[in-house]
Amino acid sequence: MSSLASPAHPTSLQVDLARRIAQLIYSRDVQAGDHLSEEPLAQQFQVSRTPIRGALRLLAEKGLIAYHPNRGYRVNALQADAPRPEIESREPTPDELYRRLLDDHVARQLPGPLIERELSQRYGVTRSTVTKSLLRMSADGLIEKRKGYGWQFVPSLESPSALAESYRYRIAVECAGLLEPEFSIDAAELERMRAAHERLLTRDGPDISASDFFALNATFHEMLARFSGNRYILQAVQQQNQLRRLEEHAAFYRDARFVASSQEHLQIIAALKAGDRDWAAQLLRHHLRTALQVS
Repeated sequence: MSSLASPAHPTSLQVDLARRIAQLIYSRDVQAGDHLSEEPLAQQFQVSRTPIRGALRLLAEKGLIAYHPNRGYRVNALQADAPRPEIESREPTPDELYRRLLDDHVARQLPGPLIERELSQRYGVTRSTVTKSLLRMSADGLIEKRKGYGWQFVPSLESPSALAESYRYRIAVECAGLLEPEFSIDAAELERMRAAHERLLTRDGPDISASDFFALNATFHEMLARFSGNRYILQAVQQQNQLRRLEEHAAFYRDARFVASSQEHLQIIAALKAGDRDWAAQLLRHHLRTALQVS
């Protein structure tokens, strides 16, 4: 436990940083006994030392690290089966606001352009928090700058019926792509994709972001379309991936299927490596139908 008082009212930035540093501890990127210095962490997260200092005090209060006079903060050993401590904020953190904006947009509760001042008032957060959330959403390809003022969401599937139509279209197109006469596997690329899925399955759930999963998922389906040798099938899959980006990100936080989905991808990869394209097509059809049912 720290001898330094933790912030009485931590800011959303301090909470966000504390959660990110805690993830380093739980993912074993830092080990028990490691020294946590303000300056390297500030450089890593591209912030000043002041919010890092507040974040470290929060983590010390939660028992994840300890303050030692003249030696600073050191990581405590994780207790087996101990629940992760909750690090709460008075207002949504940039990550929490990111998710709320996605959910509200998908639920059609966020009409009009995204104006920072209006979002700050609507969600009761600082302009800084809004800006961080919007910049991250822009980096993830979910929103884009308007020609005039503010931001807007990229084109997407506008209703549950449109999403269902999209999945039925993908079942028809993607499964047929595996049976195209010009279908040809790039063995090295297929192996890289298998290894990427295996690596994903070794990571803890909280250490996987919607962006990580969507990128791998989209790349997998585009790889299969490219193997088809049919340029129009590839174009169709790329277009669907772009339209699905918003819904897939929002769905990740509601019902993350990354484990089951990744395992289904690995089964399809195994069938292709075995040269059984008919079985691979059946597995792909089951995979897409399952995704439709939970969407």
